[in-house]
Amino acid sequence: LVLELKQVIIPTYGTVPDQPNLHTPEWVDFDDKPDSLFFSDGQRRIDFVLVYEDESKKMTHKRSDRKKQKRKRQVYESNLINNGLQLEATRSVLDEKLIFVKVHAPWEVLCTYAEVMHIKLPLQPNDLKTRDSAFNWFSRLFRVDENIIKPEQEFFTAPFQKEHLSNFYIQDKDTFFNPATRSRIVHFILSRVEYATKNNVKKFGINKLLDTGIYKAAFPLHDSSFRHPSTDPDCPNERYLLYREWAHPKNIFKLQPLDFIRKYYGETIGIYFAWLGFYTNMLIVAAVVGVGCFLYGCLTKDNCTWSQEVCDPSIGGNIIMCPQCDKVCTYWNLTITCESSKKLCIFDSFGTLVFAVFMGIWVTLFLEFWKRRQAELEYEWDTVEYLEQEEQVRPEYEARCTHVVMNEITQQEEHVPYTACGKCIRMTFCTSAVFFWILLIIASVIGIIVYRLSVFLAFSATLSQHISGTKAIRKYLTPQTATSVTASFISFIVIMVLNVVYEKVAILITDFELPRTQTDYENSLTTKMFLFQFVNYYSSCFYIAFFKGKFVGHPGNPVYWLGKYRNEECDPGGCLLELTTQLAIIVGGKAIWNNIQEVLLPWVKNLIGRYCAAARSEKVVPRWEQDYHLQPVGKLGLFYEYLEMVIQFGFVTLFVASFPLAPLLALINNMLEIRLDAWKLTTQFQRMVPQKAQDIGAWQPIMQGIAILAVVTNAMIIAFTSDMIPRLVYYWSFSVPPYGSHSSHTMKGYINSTLSVFNISDFKNASKPFSPWFGNQTTCRQVSYRDFRYPPGHQHQYEHNIYYWHVIAAKLAFIIVMEHVIYFVKFVISYVIPDVSQKTKSKVKREKYLTQKLLHENDLKVVKKNMGKIADKIIKGVDSTFRLKDE
Repeated sequence: LVLELKQVIIPTYGTVPDQPNLHTPEWVDFDDKPDSLFFSDGQRRIDFVLVYEDESKKMTHKRSDRKKQKRKRQVYESNLINNGLQLEATRSVLDEKLIFVKVHAPWEVLCTYAEVMHIKLPLQPNDLKTRDSAFNWFSRLFRVDENIIKPEQEFFTAPFQKEHLSNFYIQDKDTFFNPATRSRIVHFILSRVEYATKNNVKKFGINKLLDTGIYKAAFPLHDSSFRHPSTDPDCPNERYLLYREWAHPKNIFKLQPLDFIRKYYGETIGIYFAWLGFYTNMLIVAAVVGVGCFLYGCLTKDNCTWSQEVCDPSIGGNIIMCPQCDKVCTYWNLTITCESSKKLCIFDSFGTLVFAVFMGIWVTLFLEFWKRRQAELEYEWDTVEYLEQEEQVRPEYEARCTHVVMNEITQQEEHVPYTACGKCIRMTFCTSAVFFWILLIIASVIGIIVYRLSVFLAFSATLSQHISGTKAIRKYLTPQTATSVTASFISFIVIMVLNVVYEKVAILITDFELPRTQTDYENSLTTKMFLFQFVNYYSSCFYIAFFKGKFVGHPGNPVYWLGKYRNEECDPGGCLLELTTQLAIIVGGKAIWNNIQEVLLPWVKNLIGRYCAAARSEKVVPRWEQDYHLQPVGKLGLFYEYLEMVIQFGFVTLFVASFPLAPLLALINNMLEIRLDAWKLTTQFQRMVPQKAQDIGAWQPIMQGIAILAVVTNAMIIAFTSDMIPRLVYYWSFSVPPYGSHSSHTMKGYINSTLSVFNISDFKNASKPFSPWFGNQTTCRQVSYRDFRYPPGHQHQYEHNIYYWHVIAAKLAFIIVMEHVIYFVKFVISYVIPDVSQKTKSKVKREKYLTQKLLHENDLKVVKKNMGKIADKIIKGVDSTFRLKDE
């Protein structure tokens, strides 16, 4: 592919050294047609727009710098014209300093580069019969009206070849290449045309010119206003239709017009919204089951025996708990946890176990059915063989190709940007940098833990004194709750700050790594960013779920963090509720923050821009100038939209056992997210350069990894974070003889059985509480959920008892059984559901057959015909020779 680009493109760049006769754009005045998408002649379509500030009117640079910038721009524009592009320049209506250069690609240029880029174009209409689905009548209720947005006609396609032009389905040369394809071809040329040479190194590409400020913007045009149809009768008004039938909030329950989105914005945008819509639809099932499990917990919480014992004054009221920190903490009564125990009954129920198993299967169904849907889109959108045939080398990679190596396959020399040793050094540096930042996040998490440990002491000493007169507040605002909430907010702020810093670092690392293609670049950046985000977002949740309250020792021998801070115990209601609180704060805060960044910020900027423009002039403004004042799309494109959704996918699957309503909240968020993203693209941003995409890239294996990890995390949450396994062990083994005294299996006596007894005289001086002991009792209970130790006076006092080992064995057995059952079901589902449907396979085979028949067999016929003529001539020559000899 590199050799092909050099042969086709580089010779047409034009010369860079100073020369008096540079080609310049044609200058015209604005013709007062605000909705026009054509040059001043009304015939040539505007495929791209470049914007620069007139160097003679710039006041921010030295005169010599302005001359250099002008020279580079003039050379660049001259080379664009040498490549066959046609340019037309118009001065801004609102700002005299701005110049808009409109770019048009003629038919010959489009055909040449369509062949270079291996763009697939229509051969003939699809003649395969399609069967309507049994649910077609139902889905039609939610589709966009076909009279408004007509369905796209399906074609069999093949990579374009100029020599086979007659075999392609060309009804009109002006519409054969749609606007998205035209813009994509022009952007391909813009990215590879050079403008200077320094030290024998060519400088080229519109991206570098934008970075250095020579051009202020470069974008394809929107075809109309989103508020009203265009006054131009030839305008298709696709932007207006997309806003009205897709981006408007009234369409929140409608299906998306994916083919129309792909036609206007390209496959990259189309595949994102197809994936997001599919994910949202699959969440409906998960949300229904999650709500059912939540309602089951609500209905059965009144029958929760162990919660009734906590709230019973004669049982929980007589249980005095040991202090949860050294010296400043006081003894407390178990009935304080009454409300939290009732809430825990809702989430820590049998329904949660069922839902965790269901979600392990659901995530597999989602990924497998998405593969099928993705395969259908790959065929329908002509990206089946995109990566092998069509994707081009990045200009940044081409510019660094200075080393010559021997290709093992072709045995020919080819240029690469670095040697094998250089590549090894780059990869080592990049990997080290990524691990350094991950360690930095882990350090911040440790800092949050130290904060929790130190602040808990302060809250324990002061909080009870300040709110002692208000029982209602004291009931809910415990030291544990105050510590957990403030730590969650600080964790959220740290996450957001590190996000901003690491984004820039990840881009720098990936640029230094120098991936070959845009897909390689995006996948590399995606992997780095997700590794960072995974640790950043999920580390605090993993700490609460699997580490907090697990290694605390007992009151007579507590475990200390860093030798100074006593390890914190779970909230009296258990760590499961605290995990739910952490999830709610991070997910809710993240959603609000993202909406402010993605929607509110561009809207405010555009509002200010429109106000300033309206204050300057009431003149008619052309379409290209209206689009210039919209927000530019960032270099990362949809990266943050994908990241936001995949992080949400992680919260929905990894920790769903702690919060069954997570899929419902995700469903509501995603229904809004689809319309907000659509509104943002159609109203607030310049039109993105259409790009090809075969799939969702590195996000697919990332989600598969999350799906595998989710089975383990949910099994461990149920086993180690919830209280389900200890309750089951008590019910089936320790409530009846030989360990229990009840005649039948029951949950009565569970609380008294699971809270270990500690003699207050065994407190060490370093941890003995200041507060005086009340009553005549000489013992207290420890809350380390749930700790099972021999009582004082036993020969093995304060050591783990037989109940503890039974519980540990049951927890490990549960994890192994649950994991193996779900993994087996996942394997069966993956095997049974093929990645590509039979219907799609038939279409692909039919297309390959037609391609071979139309493009290759025609060549064979021509060859046979020519060979036949040659054979006839040879035979005639032989006959004449023999006749002469006979004579």
